[in-house]
Amino acid sequence: MSSVVIDVSDLRGYEGDYVQALEDFLKNRFEVAVDSTKNKVTLEFDEEKEVPSRSQMRLILRKFLHREYLKEDMRVISGGENAFVMKDRRQRE
Repeated sequence: MSSVVIDVSDLRGYEGDYVQALEDFLKNRFEVAVDSTKNKVTLEFDEEKEVPSRSQMRLILRKFLHREYLKEDMRVISGGENAFVMKDRRQRE
């Protein structure tokens, strides 16, 4: 059983229920079990299901940010093997 972990600690700082929206988006997209803790969302893939590549997963997370109008405020970076981090963008002065 493979898993992908997404750190959403910066996403919790925004008004609105974006973490729940991310869980629903990923459930509908991959049809897998999604577990959520305070700062992490974990996707559990069965042996039958193929785990998406890193680039596909990053693209899907970026698509979520675009749909929720957060693309200007957040970015998706690597957090290690099978892990991603949704971080705030630095504001230019």
